[in-house]
Amino acid sequence: MEDRIKKRVCRAIHENIFPGCVVGVVRRDGERIVLPFGKFRYEENALAIKDDSIFDVASITKAIPTALSALYCIEEGRLHAETRVIDLLPEVHNASRDDIRVRHLLTQTVGYGEEFRLSSLRDKSPEEILQAIFFAPLRYAPGEYFLYTNTASVLLGLLVERVAKETLSDFADKIFFKPLSMARTKFKPLDSFLKEEIVPTEVCKWRGGEVQGEVHDESAWKLQKFTLSGYVNFAVGSAGLFSTVPDLLTILEMLLSGGEYRGRRYFSEDAVAGMYQNHLYGIGESHGLGWELCNRRWMGDACGARTFGKTGFTGCSVMCDPDKGVGLVILSNYTYPKRKPDSSLINEFRRDVADIVFGE
Repeated sequence: MEDRIKKRVCRAIHENIFPGCVVGVVRRDGERIVLPFGKFRYEENALAIKDDSIFDVASITKAIPTALSALYCIEEGRLHAETRVIDLLPEVHNASRDDIRVRHLLTQTVGYGEEFRLSSLRDKSPEEILQAIFFAPLRYAPGEYFLYTNTASVLLGLLVERVAKETLSDFADKIFFKPLSMARTKFKPLDSFLKEEIVPTEVCKWRGGEVQGEVHDESAWKLQKFTLSGYVNFAVGSAGLFSTVPDLLTILEMLLSGGEYRGRRYFSEDAVAGMYQNHLYGIGESHGLGWELCNRRWMGDACGARTFGKTGFTGCSVMCDPDKGVGLVILSNYTYPKRKPDSSLINEFRRDVADIVFGE
């Protein structure tokens, strides 16, 4: 398996899909491999990627830690899947505000239409972006239509903060990252690590140069600057987490073990099962609580019906097959030095590596 992965990654680097990548595989019994490839940048003298190089994992943030944090609060009884969002976030205003439940945020079925995209608000102030989120109109009734958005996860992160009475970053650090010894997983890595330890994501004129150590997603970058009362040190639920392959493999190992890791239980087995059960069967979609399910577009043909995972725009992905007891993490800087027109090249790479790992 390792030789096949190496051959596929080296081909991707040769084709300029990305300058660097780390691939990690973990099994339920804790056996793991971590394979680093390439460099931070394409220049010959660029720093080499290491096992524990830190990457901006982009929308993986929506699952780790945002959805996991909400599900942890549900396990503790501090939140419920049927809790009305406005009971904790009365700032939300739209025609169906009384009907939006936590489960709609976890399954991306709030009811937003294609016309509302946070990416279009990048030139607004943090206050204006947050107000736009609170007043975002719905095209569909909650629960009747699936549409993947950043907005749902921003709201979910805010819900966690209201319930936990601390920032999403502090809560995730206390509940998951510190107990799991995920020492290189942070929302603001430059507070803890040298810039040279963090893989750059893009050379962006709008941001004034190379983006390295700061969240790549534009709206999340703006929202992190939100400092009004109640939102100090605001961590955005949609993007902004930085992590490493070894750290993320630990999260996957815990989930593969039914919510337990080294004698400590983080989730009940039923809660973990909810992550890979299809909660949208009735509307013809497939999505678990906080996770995508069996998406062969990027999970490959060897994934099972209960394979769950998440991708990140920067070129990252995590996935777990609970039936085979195997987890896979791919971290790369696909958006460097410039973002590609679409995700077709990185998805082809993800599929190929997933088929190698899950096809054995």
